[in-house]
Amino acid sequence: MKIAVEGCCHGELDKIYETIAHLEKKEDVKVELLLCCGDFQAVRNEGDLTCMAVPVKYRTMQTFYKYYSGEKKAPILTIFIGGNHEASNHLQELAYGGWVAPNIYYLGYAGVVRYKGIRIGGLSGIFKSHDYRKGHYEFPPYNPGTLRSVYHVRNIEVFKLKQICMPIDIFMSHDWPRGIYHHGTTKELLRKKKFLRHEVECNSLGSPAAAELLEHLQPSYWFSAHLHVKFAAVKQHPAKPNTAPKATKFLSLDKCLPYREFLQIVDLPERAGSSDDLEYDPEWLAILKLTNELQRTSSHPWNPPENNGLHERWDFTVSEETLMKVVEQLNGNLVIPSNFTKTVQPFDPSHPHFHAAPSYNTNPQTTELCAILGLTDLYAQAGQVSATSGPRTEEEGDFQSGDEPSEYPTDVSGTSFNPDEITIEDEWDEEEGEEGTESSTDTKPSNSNTHTPKTMVLPPPKSQVSPIFLPPLRDLPPHAQSTPEVPRLPSCDSDNDIDGERFLKRTSEVAGSGQTTTPQIKRRNQIIYATVEDDCDE
Repeated sequence: MKIAVEGCCHGELDKIYETIAHLEKKEDVKVELLLCCGDFQAVRNEGDLTCMAVPVKYRTMQTFYKYYSGEKKAPILTIFIGGNHEASNHLQELAYGGWVAPNIYYLGYAGVVRYKGIRIGGLSGIFKSHDYRKGHYEFPPYNPGTLRSVYHVRNIEVFKLKQICMPIDIFMSHDWPRGIYHHGTTKELLRKKKFLRHEVECNSLGSPAAAELLEHLQPSYWFSAHLHVKFAAVKQHPAKPNTAPKATKFLSLDKCLPYREFLQIVDLPERAGSSDDLEYDPEWLAILKLTNELQRTSSHPWNPPENNGLHERWDFTVSEETLMKVVEQLNGNLVIPSNFTKTVQPFDPSHPHFHAAPSYNTNPQTTELCAILGLTDLYAQAGQVSATSGPRTEEEGDFQSGDEPSEYPTDVSGTSFNPDEITIEDEWDEEEGEEGTESSTDTKPSNSNTHTPKTMVLPPPKSQVSPIFLPPLRDLPPHAQSTPEVPRLPSCDSDNDIDGERFLKRTSEVAGSGQTTTPQIKRRNQIIYATVEDDCDE
């Protein structure tokens, strides 16, 4: 089965589907599934635009609304996770996953589904330590703090995914698992993205939560995006008790722009006797049931139960009996129903509403699934809390003005880029026009500021995601229930003498006294920078 994997979507569905159609015709193949690794931007109308954490100048409608309204239908089954530039009020309606449009399925905060016997999981959002232990408390209208915290990964989702025992074929995350860059061509990565050098050497780039899941789940493939660069790696896992050693092929892709490597074709074998429909995963649904009482819609920090003598139960792995009960509750039918329902009026180009307020609606898909399995509708509950207590204020500790501090400091001088912002901006100056830094196929056209060109130029599709050959990965017995402890990373010494070429290009003016003024970073949008303390050791 041919699967197309795409990096950051940024609402460019038309261009992505057109590119796949071009590749199908050129290579004489049929793509049956599209996986998008975040920043999908399922914007339905003008109100949704106000729920995206992007600069105002980038709040454009793009093309998703056509698929939501029914003007168009996705030609390929599409599954996606959330990133850090999303219409959050829309995705919050589908906390456990669901159809955002016919043939386009969102995996939820975290989720696992099956398609033709292939087991596909994902984790939405990006990691930020200051929100990791909170519940899903955010609710529109968002303030400057919750506008960003709403897409930050929470420990409850990671805890649920760590209860999975059966093998996973494909897993998706928006940001990279921390440390994965050490298992590929790191030198080539740093040639393309020089500003990442300090994080790579400090081993602070990426999500520690995703790294923990990578060690536990050990999927055959792991796909990511976020950093706007194509990068492949192979992670060899140590053997667990009573199992053979496994390996994960990792691939991150670029964003949807011309002359960029944003799409890859992967060939996976189908499993005989499997359904041709998208299906619920019974183990995942059973985990949702078992962990439902652990869910929170509060901003107060919380830790999941551990085997430390303080909790009556800490193991929520699924027994065969529990799994069968879930199947019975679904009447033995695991096919995900085609029950997409519009919950807002879609954008009408002939009658725009420029000052539309963000909408809040519960989604019938979530309501139905919660009724069947006895789950809590988190969005509805957060709305009830908000209606009772009123909007949160700065004094209550949930408000963050301006740009939030980055988890990944780039410069020991105190100047840092914010990964929450880089994915929507024009490209870094160091990537534009530097001799020897880009291949001829990556050269940009003269009109490089155009975000939605009429044509796309892509590298040839490949069926192998890694330049390193590995024999086909076999189905293996379920791995152990617990995740090996991730060792604490050494802190980064901000006093180290780092070679100047490891940082972003700067310009400085020499004052008359012979002293050098504060270095200035050459960048079109200075808003993405913020002075932060060095927190590499978190």
